[in-house]
Amino acid sequence: MSVLLSFFALLLSGLPIMFTLLIATLLFLYAEDMLVLLDSLPIQFYGALEQNGLLAIPVFMLVGEVMNKGGLTERLIAAANVLVGRFKGGLAYVNLLTNAMAASILGSAIAQIAVMSRLMVPAMEKQGYNKSFAAAVTISGGLLGPVIPPSMLMIIYGVISFQPVATLFIAGVLPGVLLVLGFALVILLTGFFVDLPKVQEDEAAAGTSVWQRLLPGLLPGLVPFVVIAGIISGAMTPTEAGAVAALLSILIGGVVYRNLHVRDIPGILIEVSKSTAMITSLIASATVLGWALSFQEVPDLLAEWIRSISDSPLVFLLLVNLPMIVLGVFLESIAVMIVLVPILLPAATALGVDPIHFGVVTALATLIGLVTPPVGPGLFVVMGQNQMKMGELFKAMVPFLAMMLAMMALINAVPTLSLWLPRLFGM
Repeated sequence: MSVLLSFFALLLSGLPIMFTLLIATLLFLYAEDMLVLLDSLPIQFYGALEQNGLLAIPVFMLVGEVMNKGGLTERLIAAANVLVGRFKGGLAYVNLLTNAMAASILGSAIAQIAVMSRLMVPAMEKQGYNKSFAAAVTISGGLLGPVIPPSMLMIIYGVISFQPVATLFIAGVLPGVLLVLGFALVILLTGFFVDLPKVQEDEAAAGTSVWQRLLPGLLPGLVPFVVIAGIISGAMTPTEAGAVAALLSILIGGVVYRNLHVRDIPGILIEVSKSTAMITSLIASATVLGWALSFQEVPDLLAEWIRSISDSPLVFLLLVNLPMIVLGVFLESIAVMIVLVPILLPAATALGVDPIHFGVVTALATLIGLVTPPVGPGLFVVMGQNQMKMGELFKAMVPFLAMMLAMMALINAVPTLSLWLPRLFGM
């Protein structure tokens, strides 16, 4: 218990998570009189990085950086506007649909919320939407990023759980679609009580054909299509698909749109290198902690404790959601998954939970904390960019959070929602 309290104290102190995990490992070894294992720590740390799956991380991060610099978000908005902009509350649906399409580009919920809130909240406010409602739609749409493939969160889970990344990608499709439909339903129901405006004529780019407005925005859709089609067909591994997607994104941003320039490449590569180093160091340090805990059979003890409460896999999944949500209030989704999955996954498999389904469940659970007061980082990103108060923003978020929780409960209870598509494609 003292080690657990020390871990949370270090976490809340602002110490980098990598060092928090390593210090927690040392404290655990000292408390359990296992200092003899210290000589093996460097080997375990290095061994955690000797996985081919880790190669997918920098290539997919390169995709996100290149496509973000290439000005694809504005074109995605234009394409979504053509598809759903004419409905009542059209710009809200445009926001949601753009987020769903941008999910394949950014992959990080925080990054997606930050990018989309700068663009969509002022645009919706200008069209006559309530600012807090506009921000709530943007935040909710940002939660799609870590679920809809190609998802960085699924790559991380696949690496640390030794599960096939391709299967995890496909497993996230149906839950992602359900979330989009659920959030769209909230917008629809809101329209019964609030007079949501339609897109104004000057925003509809009158005078140009539908295809002229739709085609440029659909080009970014080639990126996730290439990834998913390549993986399902067996023609590419996830890493190879990421490399092809990166090349395609460079061609679209640099040759077609001409927003990406040679001078941008060094900065992009530096950002990709920094992000990759951060994530791989987290994976290595969390692996070391999990290795140390396994010597004292902590995962087995956790499984036994849960069995003493209930033998139901559903009860276990619901219990898992709680620490995921709590840690998600303080940390990014990737960090939460890296910290908890090595500890919880052995207990999940012992209770008969499918590890692919567990990956989808944990990915969803880590997202709730991002938008939960008083610390939820997703809320603070939008508040800072749009000069809003926590109270008004969270009040507008309540219906979307309720829908998110309802969808999470459904996906927890019905594993087929995660496993049907992978099984359909023989994965």
